[in-house]
Amino acid sequence: MPLIDAAKGIAAQLILLHHLVSYGPLAEAANRVLPQLSLFLFEYGRMVVQVFLVVAGFLAARGLAADGMPRLRNPLSLIGRRYLRLAPPFALAMLLALGAALLAERWMADEEAIPDVLGAYQFLAHVVLLHGVFDVPSLSAGAWYVAIDLQLYALFVLFMSLAARCGRRTATVAMALTAVLGCASLFHFNRDAAWDDWGIYFFGAYALGAFAWWVGDRRRSLHALPVLILVAAVALLVDFRLRIALALTVAVILALARHRDWLTHWPSSALLGFLGQVSFSVFLVHFPVYLLVSAAYVRLGASGDAAAMAALLSAWGASIVAGHFFHRHVECRERWLPATLSARLRGAFSARRA
Repeated sequence: MPLIDAAKGIAAQLILLHHLVSYGPLAEAANRVLPQLSLFLFEYGRMVVQVFLVVAGFLAARGLAADGMPRLRNPLSLIGRRYLRLAPPFALAMLLALGAALLAERWMADEEAIPDVLGAYQFLAHVVLLHGVFDVPSLSAGAWYVAIDLQLYALFVLFMSLAARCGRRTATVAMALTAVLGCASLFHFNRDAAWDDWGIYFFGAYALGAFAWWVGDRRRSLHALPVLILVAAVALLVDFRLRIALALTVAVILALARHRDWLTHWPSSALLGFLGQVSFSVFLVHFPVYLLVSAAYVRLGASGDAAAMAALLSAWGASIVAGHFFHRHVECRERWLPATLSARLRGAFSARRA
């Protein structure tokens, strides 16, 4: 689906650029040389995480209830597999972030850019993807998203599992449960930042993505799309949030693209396809790379805006190269654990299948 790849690729690059103009001495140079662009990326670049949330909901509905009819035998197995897909590359990326932070603090003094390093407990909280819930300082910018992704997927799997037990009304119950929690998020939880360590804060965007898949079915008319737009519009009237407006826009585009069969044909761009495929890995490793480039810039005693901008562009390019390497040699590896341990874990996750 090249449209999905394009959306993820562009969003990942904007998040990368947002971090480049937000932390460290290189960001200060960018703010001097390109003040308007830097301000725009600082203020709005982080909002494109909504693209990932909507796409995640879209793909979750496609994988778990493609026709609105969930058929889940073992939800714990699905959640366990999701964790085993996310956690190993994330843990390795956090080790890289930890090493980069320890090196950077020896070469430069920037408390805002360098993550706080507290020890083994901090790293273990990241490994189990509960660093946000435990209020543990993050080892890397954007690390919160991986934990939220797992929470959202787990919520959706559990809802689809409940719906699968409802016989003939399975599809209706699946969509109703998704709609109820989605509305609860849009009208209540997403309006209170105290909930932003929990998946329910972001479930509104995730639900918009799921409904984008369902209402975009080519075998049906698009009569449900205005309802989706209306609900989100009312939520925006109650409390306007640009991030929710962006999520709605992405959901509408995906629904129309699916209904008109654009997903598999447009856009035809090898570059966007590549950036989309490596987007998760770039997301994981870009901040440690940027931290190392910033520390080297300070260590070498470089000065002047031209040198800083050259270092900034180098950090951008190095992040993409490192993300490509990480994607090929880490993210795409099928076997992270020894075969015996992997088999035991699969058995444990499948123990209730019967």
